[in-house]
Amino acid sequence: MKKTHYLLLIISSFILNSCSVYNFTGTGKIDAKTYQVNFFPNNSDLIEPGIDRTFTLTLQDLIQNQTNLHLVKNGGDLMYEGEITDYRISPMTATADQKAAQNRLKIRVMVRFTNKNKEADDFEKSFEFYYDFPAAQQLTGATKDAAIKEIFERITQDIFNDSLAKW
Repeated sequence: MKKTHYLLLIISSFILNSCSVYNFTGTGKIDAKTYQVNFFPNNSDLIEPGIDRTFTLTLQDLIQNQTNLHLVKNGGDLMYEGEITDYRISPMTATADQKAAQNRLKIRVMVRFTNKNKEADDFEKSFEFYYDFPAAQQLTGATKDAAIKEIFERITQDIFNDSLAKW
C-alpha cells in the first residue's frame, strides 16, 4: 500500500512540474516579467495615416493576451521596437485586355527585439504579409480595415512566435 502512495506522489510531482514548463501558447518558461512595445512609426514611401498606432496596439494586445507579462512604458525585460518600412499596393493578376484583375496590399515591419535577461534571444528582423483584393474594389473603408487587420494579425503572431514561442 505504501509503495502505491509513493508511486502516485512521484507521478503527481512529474505532472505538476511539467505543467510549469509549457503552456498552451507555446511560450514555455519566460524569465521576464515585463515587456514594452515602443511606437512603430510608418517610414514607408506611401503613408497611410493611423496604421503606426494600430500596429503598435495590435502587438501590445497580442502579447498581453497570450502571456502573463505586464506591459510597461519603459524599462521592460523584453523590448519591441522598430518601424513600418513598406506599405505598397501593386497589381497581381491581369485580364486579357491588360487590366489588373487583382491587387495586393503588402506591409513590411522591421522589428528589433531585446531580451534583457537572455541576450541570445535578441534579433533584428523584417516581417511582412499581404492581402489580395479584387481590382474593382478600392482600398478604402471596410476593405482597407479588413486588409490591415488580417496583415497585422499575421505579422504580430509571427513576431510573437520568433520572440517568445520559438516555433
